[in-house]
Amino acid sequence: MRPARALIDLQALRHNYQLAREVTGAKALAVIKADAYGHGAVRCAQALEAETDGFAVACIEEALELRAAGIRAPILLLEGFFEADELPLIVEHDFWCVVQSLWQLEAIEQAQLAKPIQVWLKVDTGMHRVGLHPSEYKSAYQRLQASDKVAKIVLMSHFARADELDSLRSVEQVAVFLAARDDLSAEVSLRNSPAILGWPSVPSDWVRPGLMLYGATPFEQDHPLAARLQPVMTLESKVIGVRELPAGEPVGYGAKFITPKPMRIGVVAMGYADGYPRHAPTGTPVLVAGQRSQLLGRVSMDMLCIDLTDVPEAGLGSTVELWGKNILASEVAEKAETIPYQIFCNLKRVPRLYSGS
Repeated sequence: MRPARALIDLQALRHNYQLAREVTGAKALAVIKADAYGHGAVRCAQALEAETDGFAVACIEEALELRAAGIRAPILLLEGFFEADELPLIVEHDFWCVVQSLWQLEAIEQAQLAKPIQVWLKVDTGMHRVGLHPSEYKSAYQRLQASDKVAKIVLMSHFARADELDSLRSVEQVAVFLAARDDLSAEVSLRNSPAILGWPSVPSDWVRPGLMLYGATPFEQDHPLAARLQPVMTLESKVIGVRELPAGEPVGYGAKFITPKPMRIGVVAMGYADGYPRHAPTGTPVLVAGQRSQLLGRVSMDMLCIDLTDVPEAGLGSTVELWGKNILASEVAEKAETIPYQIFCNLKRVPRLYSGS
């Protein structure tokens, strides 16, 4: 059996969720959209359900998968609904629903609902992706209240640059939010992972831990709270071949690496078809036989090469950590000029093995 696999530590997942609660004192929706960022939404939800205040997913398909698996906790649809005919399902399954545009508001007003729903009313405070214009916000709130279709409203927005701790953009967005909500009396949800860790003064009755839930830092620089996160996923495989090469020999497609001296090369069963970033360059860290080493040459579909020259104890069958508790996903992402969100979400083909449930 091919040795590539992803080990998912559910106890670390719970630790990270508890950290979000601890540092904010707020209620927390665990964001498990995109199959829990590649970690497996159903298993992650099962591991968290006993202690979570609820979950957040992108769309109703993701929410229905959780309900089908027996998850009964509240589930927020972060993009709301895409068609008005989703509203009966939202009612039937007790989903909470973001309203981020006037057409969604109008659809709720016109719908015949079996019972009122909970709405999270989103305002665009400057990210300019989705959300009501600040000038429409108070009126939208009042219309929802007057419709008798809504049981509760939570006021929300989303930060564009909270991962940049030296940027004033988040402060500006908070100011826009506070002006838009004016005297509206409702709970508030503003803080995502970087805001949970890096912006303690931002008001939030509800927080939405996403990336931090999986143990990766959202920041480029060191941060004391991010240092307390525990990586949840360890992507590993094994050395399936060893080559002894003299100086001057090319390694991999395109001859992107030429041996500068006699070297010992390990071939690992891992490639971009598994989700390992194709653009990770020579020098990207790996752990082999318990020692740090590096990637060599271009990543191919099913295999990659690593340096075994200074790890004499490593050889055929040695375990290689591509990212995890020793090689942080953020390190690999930085080398590949991407972000840990993407490398987690790109995981495929590799079986997931769970512990700590």
